[in-house]
Amino acid sequence: QSAVNVPRDFEGCSTLRKYFGQLHYLQSRIPMGAEQEAAVPIAWTEIFSGKTVTHEDIKYEQACILYNLGALHSMLGAMDKRVSEECAAGAFTYLRDHFPHTYSVDMSHQILNLNINLMLGQAQECLLEKSMLDNRKSFLVARISAQVVDYYKEACRALENSETASLLGKIQKDWKKLVQMKIYYFAAVAHLHMGKQAEEQQKFGERVIYFQSALDKLNEAIKLAKGQPETVQEALRFTMDVIGGKYNSAKKDNDFIYHEAVPALDTLQSVKGAPLVKALPVNPTDPAVTGPDIFAKLVPMAAHEASSLYSEEKAKLLRDVMAKIEAKNEVLDQFTDSMQLDPDTVDNLDMYSHIPPILMEKCAALSVRPDTVKNLVQSMQVLSGVFTDVEASLKEIRDLLEEDEAQERKLQELLGKLPAPQGSPPPPSSSPGLAEVSKECSKYLEVHEKASFTNTELHKAMNLHIGNLRLLSGPLEQVRAALPSPALTEDEKQVLQNLKRILGKVQEMRDQRTSLEQQLREMIQKDDITTSLVTTDRSEMKKLFEEQLKKYDQIKVYLEQNLAAQENVLKALTDANVKYAAVRKALAEVEHKWNTTVQTLVASYEAYEDLMKKSQEGKDFYTDLEGKAAKLLEKARAACQAAEANRQQILEKEMKKQPPPRPTAPKPALQRKEPDAAGLDAGDLPPPGSLVLSELPEELRSL
Repeated sequence: QSAVNVPRDFEGCSTLRKYFGQLHYLQSRIPMGAEQEAAVPIAWTEIFSGKTVTHEDIKYEQACILYNLGALHSMLGAMDKRVSEECAAGAFTYLRDHFPHTYSVDMSHQILNLNINLMLGQAQECLLEKSMLDNRKSFLVARISAQVVDYYKEACRALENSETASLLGKIQKDWKKLVQMKIYYFAAVAHLHMGKQAEEQQKFGERVIYFQSALDKLNEAIKLAKGQPETVQEALRFTMDVIGGKYNSAKKDNDFIYHEAVPALDTLQSVKGAPLVKALPVNPTDPAVTGPDIFAKLVPMAAHEASSLYSEEKAKLLRDVMAKIEAKNEVLDQFTDSMQLDPDTVDNLDMYSHIPPILMEKCAALSVRPDTVKNLVQSMQVLSGVFTDVEASLKEIRDLLEEDEAQERKLQELLGKLPAPQGSPPPPSSSPGLAEVSKECSKYLEVHEKASFTNTELHKAMNLHIGNLRLLSGPLEQVRAALPSPALTEDEKQVLQNLKRILGKVQEMRDQRTSLEQQLREMIQKDDITTSLVTTDRSEMKKLFEEQLKKYDQIKVYLEQNLAAQENVLKALTDANVKYAAVRKALAEVEHKWNTTVQTLVASYEAYEDLMKKSQEGKDFYTDLEGKAAKLLEKARAACQAAEANRQQILEKEMKKQPPPRPTAPKPALQRKEPDAAGLDAGDLPPPGSLVLSELPEELRSL
């Protein structure tokens, strides 16, 4: 009802478009076409004859609505300011191209052509006026005006058709006369501006002929304008003043000043029209115009089947694209893996400009403990002192035992015992106390020897780490200076930067490829044309698929460009990598030294606590050993003294056991010998094997 009694405004146009769209949705679901099961009679009145025409076809309803939409647009265009190039021709064009022409005579092909060209011509007129008001270039204005002429010539041909003439009757003559008048008028305007262009180019002969032609055509228009409204007559008179004045002035100037030859009009290039207006498009499935599909829940099985076919087309497209992407990605991965180039680590120069965090942490820890090195040195000095004391004590015990052993052996020899064979163990001490001392001393010496090795290793470790600890405790500038750093030439730096740039291009290519792939997948996922399939005839399905799949063309082009660029990028990467080889080797060596230095410094810090602990353990061990050694030394001294006293007693007893000297007969004085130093005669010497004083050591002989 709203569409039949439509208001004469743009709201009315919107109503007609919505109704037309919903009819389109309906006819794709319900069989309401000619001779179909649900067809109903639809009646409309012809505009020219006034007859009522009835058809049992929903398309007839759509055709009439389209016709009225075009008519309403033309009415609104006539009422509106003449500044818009949009026009009512769109509705008539869609009606001509998509609907039968046999419904009624006012929908015949010729009538629709007439309406289309009348609408386009008037729209081009609006654009012509706007161009003249905007003072556009003369040649452009001439072309726009020439296109107005072309549109009206097409309309005139439709009017001259016999079928059109019989349908329109008397109105046909009036329209034809008006259209012809406009043809001449706008041809005059076109030649007026061509003359103005010739004037700008100083082609004064051409200027005269163009102005003369414009004047001739304007005169023809004036003849055909008899009976037209006063506004038209006034416009013609104004134009005559302009063109007449231009022609007279140009002819006079050429006759008296320029004297250029005036060419014939047919020798000049004709003015080609410039169609700058567009028909307002009609899209029956545009939801912004038609509103939501009120039959959306009615989806025929055929539409579901067609949607499945379209999904397969999308899947095929995705498979083809992914096959190309995966092939290129495989080549790219193999290539980059073989080069072993990590964009994040290929340039590690920044690493050398600062102290690593782990080392900063150790420096900070030592900064709050300034006596670290001092404490370690003192601890080791104390350990060395205790070690030396223990060693001195054990040496003294050993010396006492050796001295006692020597004295014991001498005593045994004096008592007539043979000395022990070479290599045999020393004779057991005559003192049980000394045997025990000797046993304990051997045990302490063995322990001391083992501890001595550990102590030596501890000192080596301290000497190894003490320098590093001093470095870590010092200023940060010294720490930074102690770390190795590369010294690259400008050319080497340029090689490195070039490689980084190309690796960046590789990553950019990867990221773009991934992004495009994701966009393609999302587009395919969201692409649902079921609604369009519902309103599309089965014979048009393939065409619709092709049209819909075109939406992927742009992203496919981008992907193709990305894949094609890979070969050039990899070639550039190969060249850059060849130049980078020497730089890479130098950087690897410096990095290895840098890491080794950092690890060594960290190890020294971590070894500090261990050194202090072991140093303390060493001090505790040697302090304990020192106490034991001191006690053993006292015990050894006492035992040695006891052994010495024992030996003296043995010696005294042995001397007492010797027999007294035997009495002998007096001998002549000349036969007596002088007594020896002990006051004994030679005859008083003990028999062989008995004690001989001269064989005693000096210290025993005095006893």
